[in-house]
Amino acid sequence: MKVLVVVDMQKDFVDGVLGTKEAEIIVPAVVERVREAYADPNTIVLFTRDTHKQNYMETQEGKNLPYPHCVERTEGWEIIPELREYSRKAVGIIADKPSFGSLTLPALVKEATHNNLEEIELCGLCTEICVNSNAAILKAAFPEVPIKVDANLCAGVTPQNHAIGLLSMKSWQIDVKNMPEIEIKLAEHNRPLTKVQEKIQGGI
Repeated sequence: MKVLVVVDMQKDFVDGVLGTKEAEIIVPAVVERVREAYADPNTIVLFTRDTHKQNYMETQEGKNLPYPHCVERTEGWEIIPELREYSRKAVGIIADKPSFGSLTLPALVKEATHNNLEEIELCGLCTEICVNSNAAILKAAFPEVPIKVDANLCAGVTPQNHAIGLLSMKSWQIDVKNMPEIEIKLAEHNRPLTKVQEKIQGGI
């Protein structure tokens, strides 16, 4: 079985308190990818949902990012309307997470696929934060399972952060499709590469 993990496609991250134009732009493509996945009997769709309590401002995240968002049972916490129909089909396999990554996600993946896991794909928001965090958790849990991310199905807080997040994932062997050109500029530096750096860079 294949798994598509749709990360934090919630109102507050698209057009709410932490929304961006970059997030709005990817919505149609993400909706189409989810539709395709639901039409494939060999693919399971899982959603993650950033979930905070009323005491958000007292938490470590709240002190570093003082913008209450995705507070449980508020409008901003909900999956965006364009995907809500699909998220309701995934009842029981929505991972509500209090932080960037979901520690329960690997168990949900195992349960949903009955331990018959072929491939994991991630999409959603934000590339350098929650997509990155959940990809890392899944890579640690399933080191022999191919994991992929399509850059066109994710968005970062900024285009630069998006590229940094993709480059980070690529460096630990996530298969990143449609890498933006900006990452090449970010990866350039003036010092010659050592043999070890060349070998690592070759894998990226």
